[in-house]
Amino acid sequence: MVAQSTGGALPQAKVRHAPFRLLARLPYWLLFALLIAFVLLWSISTDDTYTLIFNAVVAGVGMTLLVTIIAYAGALLAGLVVELLRWTGNRFLVEAATFYVEIIRGVPMLVLLYYIAFVGAPGLVHLINWSGAGLIALGLDGGLAQGLAEFSIRNLSFATRAVIALVIGYSAFVAEIYRGGIESIDRGQTEAGLSLGMSRWQTLRLVVLPQAVRRVLPPLGNDFVAMLKDSALVSVLGVQDITRLGDTYASSTFRFFETYNVVAFLYLIMTVALSLLVRGMERRMPRG
Repeated sequence: MVAQSTGGALPQAKVRHAPFRLLARLPYWLLFALLIAFVLLWSISTDDTYTLIFNAVVAGVGMTLLVTIIAYAGALLAGLVVELLRWTGNRFLVEAATFYVEIIRGVPMLVLLYYIAFVGAPGLVHLINWSGAGLIALGLDGGLAQGLAEFSIRNLSFATRAVIALVIGYSAFVAEIYRGGIESIDRGQTEAGLSLGMSRWQTLRLVVLPQAVRRVLPPLGNDFVAMLKDSALVSVLGVQDITRLGDTYASSTFRFFETYNVVAFLYLIMTVALSLLVRGMERRMPRG
């Protein structure tokens, strides 16, 4: 009877202490971050000032995520195109793609954002107008040509300009990630594909890329986290993201300490969650 009662108590003790074992396995930095998050959540739920600030700023989460997702999807595609140009072997295309990567990577993101918004966007509008005028001069004065000729800079919102700038800026870094992934594949596999009669493009598509994709996913995930943070830069153009709404509220109420606590809290929640997701993905990725 004693043995039975003791045996029944042990599983209950294990269940009771399971949460503590889970906490003990967590890294200290994550425990400290969770503690800060708990304190801020408690303040938001119990302090009227923090509640008002949170309600005012949280509306920008949707814009922040929208800008980040659209811009990064565009950067993934543009970076792939740039890297494929460097794979062609054509010297002109290789040099042009390399020039693009090196120049864009050397310009600070904030400077690039201003340049695209106030120099590149007006230049693009002029090019669109010129194209429309050219079509009209050729006698093709339909709705499309007229629309191009009358296209105005006001039709290009600052949110769109910010997305274009982020796409251009991050595509250069993404292209380098692709390059590292492709070059990590043993050159002998490329030579084997070519020796079997495959073209250069078939070798890239069927042999190299399937292996390179698995290797570039973790760094691409880290780059996505970086873009989420850099999306705060779009606030300088008046885009109503988290940072912009926080700036507006703090400037009107002078509650800078509380406001930027909430802004930092929202970014931390998103970035830490994404970072943990990327780390989990890295652990599950096949080695080699």
